[in-house]
Amino acid sequence: MIGRLNHVGIAVPSIEAAKETYRDLYGVTADAITDTKELPPQGVKYAFVNLPNCQIELIEPLGADSPIKNFLEKNPTGGQHHVCFEVPDIYAARDEMVVRGAKVLNEPRIGAHGTPVIFIHPRNSNGVLIELMETPKGDHR
Repeated sequence: MIGRLNHVGIAVPSIEAAKETYRDLYGVTADAITDTKELPPQGVKYAFVNLPNCQIELIEPLGADSPIKNFLEKNPTGGQHHVCFEVPDIYAARDEMVVRGAKVLNEPRIGAHGTPVIFIHPRNSNGVLIELMETPKGDHR
């Protein structure tokens, strides 16, 4: 069973412009937005907008082979890319998803929070790409 909502992934053409939107339009303070980092194995740059009840993950392509690049070609201004839920054990979650007939898109790999993640194909979740991440140990914000 999935746990708490950890974050909503938003693909953007520019993280810096998106940060400005969250600060200027929505009043998020600068200290609630993390520095931009790179995750080369997944082909993305990312930053988190920390909210009281969850996070928004801003993701931007890192190079021509980024899977986010294809998403932005279809959605040039950006948009919701995925929803991430926590699970206690990523390997048990992967195995259970397979047993239940879901298409797991990758083997567990380390995500932006430093814990293993997998993605479930959108066709299994009413058109939404689902990320399952192992619950981080300690404070992950």
